[in-house]
Amino acid sequence: MIAKNLAMIHPLAWTIIVGTMFGRLVTSMSVPFLAIYLTSALHVPATQTGLIIAGSALAGVLFSFYGGYISDRIGRKRVMLVSVFGWSLVFFGFASAQYVWMFFVVNLLNGVCRSTFEPAARALLSDTTPPEHRLLVFNLRYAAINIGVVFGPLIGLQLGSGASTFPFYITGAVYVLYSFVLVLQFYLHPIQTLQSHASDTAARPNIRQALQVTSSDRVFLPVLIGMIFCVLGYAHFDSTLAQFLAITPDISNGSKIFSYMLAMNAVVVLIVQYPLVRTARRFRPIVPLIIGNILVALSLMIFGIAHNLPVFMIGVFIFTVGEVLMFTMMDMLIDHIAPAGWKGTYFGTMGFNNIGTMVAPIIGGLLIDRVALQGGIQVFAPLALLTLVGLPFLLTAHRRLTIRDQRAEAEAAGENRVVAEKVVGG
Repeated sequence: MIAKNLAMIHPLAWTIIVGTMFGRLVTSMSVPFLAIYLTSALHVPATQTGLIIAGSALAGVLFSFYGGYISDRIGRKRVMLVSVFGWSLVFFGFASAQYVWMFFVVNLLNGVCRSTFEPAARALLSDTTPPEHRLLVFNLRYAAINIGVVFGPLIGLQLGSGASTFPFYITGAVYVLYSFVLVLQFYLHPIQTLQSHASDTAARPNIRQALQVTSSDRVFLPVLIGMIFCVLGYAHFDSTLAQFLAITPDISNGSKIFSYMLAMNAVVVLIVQYPLVRTARRFRPIVPLIIGNILVALSLMIFGIAHNLPVFMIGVFIFTVGEVLMFTMMDMLIDHIAPAGWKGTYFGTMGFNNIGTMVAPIIGGLLIDRVALQGGIQVFAPLALLTLVGLPFLLTAHRRLTIRDQRAEAEAAGENRVVAEKVVGG
């Protein structure tokens, strides 16, 4: 049965899944160590480091909506190819940067490329996959991300990512290869001939319509606001936690501990993802987000009181379960909410949750500069409380989605009854 389902996946979808695995392998051996490199090697203050790290998220906030929207307008192929070629150049830019302002500019461009490529790629997965197989495809992509992240941090540690930008050269080279593979796959499988499972007759939206539809969606809007706070909590793992481990006098070998934590995070994802998804699919897709929000907040509290590797690893396990619950069902939730013909726009608009990613390192950097020497709890307790602010928005979205789905089911049942009565009457 599994082999039959895998055979139904389109070659372009497989390209995105495999490319995602290798892409995350090389980015996780370089990008997560950027905060450590800036703080430890270049001696950049934590607040300034936070601003640099936030640059990528800032670009994501500004460009993700347009990335998804443009892919609905001009097609996934053009958007994906231009952005992935640009992305490879960005990583070479990281490798050759020498001044602090260069890292800020290059990280902005990193966010532009990611926020343009990712919504188009996820929309293409939806376009090329029948509805009954989309949960499988989205979760294969999520598993691919974490397969890459299992090995990337350990390789990065061996390459000295916390003390050098050399690993970014490898990252850039892999993305050049990914670019050429995508060109070949689009040539072998022209996107114009794909039988999209979205509505072929849906009119392509203009920018005003796109903004009106997404901002007035009574389910999507609270989901987006709630996810901003979820992502805010999640983003502290790669930013605030990394800096805290690098500078706190209570912990030695912070870079090594952090690389172990990254690897464990990915391993736990691979172990728990399948059973959690099988359980979570029985509920409406917002329920896992609600539970995940609570668990991420709890894990931040544990990071605040941890003083040794075992306690940190307990926190990582709880954090990872929350992460899986929040993100494995996210693509399915957006695919469920988005009207036909608006997939790219909705996936792109969800990129506004990068507000959380953007704000997280700034808040974290300020807390580290001011209260880190007093103890970890003074840093991470406020961050946990901020994460929980998203909870009422997610509960509101859950209530509204339940009402919407019940109405849709009632309307469908009424239409089927009318058809049946006509058949009987005929």
